[in-house]
Amino acid sequence: MKVAITSVGQDLESKIDARFGRAKWFIVIDTETNKHQVISNEHNLNISQGAGIQTAENISRHNVEAVITGNCGPKAFKTLSSAGIKVYSAVDGTVTEVLERFKNGKLKQAGGANVEGHWA
Repeated sequence: MKVAITSVGQDLESKIDARFGRAKWFIVIDTETNKHQVISNEHNLNISQGAGIQTAENISRHNVEAVITGNCGPKAFKTLSSAGIKVYSAVDGTVTEVLERFKNGKLKQAGGANVEGHWA
């Protein structure tokens, strides 16, 4: 299974980014092989609106089945859900720590957005 985790840095020991649409980096990890890839999201950092939707569309192109992030707004959540991508939100820690919690079934799947749109 491929999982995308929002990150403030480019390595597995980076803290997760609390933002989804304006996260600077995503670390996409294959949970079966533990191989990972770093995806830049810098092009969405400063756009005035639509960052969540554009980020969700970009992440869905990487064939991920789940996203782990601190917060996810309503439009991003809807876009991810429509693509069949599960969202796990309201978590903190490093990418490695969060991935382990996910693998051990300790993260709860989000039932909807946990912040309003345009969260900064």
